[in-house]
Amino acid sequence: MALRTWALTCPRPLVLFFDEIDALRGQSLISVLRQLRAGFPTRSRDFPVSVALCGLRDVRDYKVLAGGDPDRLGTASPFNVKVESLRLGDFTPAEVAELYGQHTAQTGQRFAPGAVDHAYELTGGQPWLVNALAREVVEKMTGASTETISVAQLDEAKERLVLERATHLDSLAARLAEPRVRRIIAPLLTGDPLALEPYDDDLVYVRDLGLIAATAPVRVANPIYREVIARVLSSSVQESVTADPRSFVRPDGSFDFPKVLDEFADWWIENGEFLLGTGFYPEAAPHLILMGYLRRVVNGGGFVEREYAVGSGRIDLHVRWPYRAPDGSRRVQREALEIKTWRPTWADPLRQGLAQLDRYLDRLGLDTGALAIFDQRPAAPAIDERTAITTTLSPAGRPVTLLRG
Repeated sequence: MALRTWALTCPRPLVLFFDEIDALRGQSLISVLRQLRAGFPTRSRDFPVSVALCGLRDVRDYKVLAGGDPDRLGTASPFNVKVESLRLGDFTPAEVAELYGQHTAQTGQRFAPGAVDHAYELTGGQPWLVNALAREVVEKMTGASTETISVAQLDEAKERLVLERATHLDSLAARLAEPRVRRIIAPLLTGDPLALEPYDDDLVYVRDLGLIAATAPVRVANPIYREVIARVLSSSVQESVTADPRSFVRPDGSFDFPKVLDEFADWWIENGEFLLGTGFYPEAAPHLILMGYLRRVVNGGGFVEREYAVGSGRIDLHVRWPYRAPDGSRRVQREALEIKTWRPTWADPLRQGLAQLDRYLDRLGLDTGALAIFDQRPAAPAIDERTAITTTLSPAGRPVTLLRG
């Protein structure tokens, strides 16, 4: 009745936007959809001429939110009146440069060489992230418009956004528990192949959410989302780690990475079996447990950068630890760690892991690294028998610390 009255009294054609429409569920959503469907035939007279439903999901998925069977989505619309589904596209590098350039033109605050490119790299051009990242620096971190925005400040802003769990990031993180999302995200975390049907509704759904890139191959849309996914899924592990992060800082300020691996091995023996049975991503449990432990002991003093992709068979972690040496100079310690699993019917992934680690170390320009292999075979030895730390050489002759668990 309200829409009819509004449409009849409005001197111009009425176009209605429903923002956050997918916040409605069940009977509330059914009621809205029924009203829209009932008003459609008379839309040129006593109903809005056009209605735009704005949210994270495509309108075809509202049938699920309204209580329909997710395996029988049927047509592209729950009420057969959809004209088109649009997704706000990501900014290109040139558009990010133009946007940030407008800020410089208005305020005089400049971006250091490489900073704008780094902002695009962190956000993948996602519009909300592009704006939120700059806002974090401009409004909350820099004290004056004359201060040049650096690459390091953008990295810090990224960390702050992730830790604050801003509304947009929290909304995406909440979707990770959905079975349809887990089916796509779990292989990304483990590096396992992703089995897809010719037209895969789950893949389309997760892509519409913006969690994965719009183009092949299947990958997380940007580094910030990659960080959010890993942190959210490993947060319970971080809460259970009692190790004091300060105990891993050497007297000279550097990070004792070998000690981290040693203490993790002991902690894994005590807690691994229990933790493997918790959470809703059992396929990726070892990866998430090690990432959660490492995130806890780094504890804001450094950065853990994660790389994972479908079909890669691994997760690569790059630890950066900035510190001030005793002579007063600023230094950055860098460590590389690769995580793999040994699954039923597979051969021991050691040889493949060492070769992959070599390529990762080549890319990072490092001379040594660590490889963690978690045995997930049903017939694997007991956790206290199989967990050990040894050293070996990569095919390129690099010394490698090998953690088996």
